[in-house]
Amino acid sequence: QVQLVQSGGGLVQAGGSLRLSCAASGSISRINSMGWFRQAPGKQRELVARITSGGSPNYADSVKGRFTISRDDAENTVSLQMNSLNPDDTAVYYCNARAVLISGPHEYQYWGQGTQVTVSS
Repeated sequence: QVQLVQSGGGLVQAGGSLRLSCAASGSISRINSMGWFRQAPGKQRELVARITSGGSPNYADSVKGRFTISRDDAENTVSLQMNSLNPDDTAVYYCNARAVLISGPHEYQYWGQGTQVTVSS
């Protein structure tokens, strides 16, 4: 199994910044991608940003130019730097990883525990 432990988040005023981090551990052979999703009240969970093992990031249109995802393959960590936050970014943010276990060979999806990000106007 893979465990994803998140840190960061909290309350910030509009225009402010926050950073989320996530560390993966377990019987991991390789992590193909790591990323962040979010879910606001009454809405579906949506992709915020994802980065592959090759380092290619992709972002939701709503966060392009404001959020930056980064990954440390050696440490199996992923971070999300969020700048110019606005109230529409308020949501629970979830770390996500698609990984292959040492027991292999299939890829499975794993989720972090979620962390609240609240942006006040």
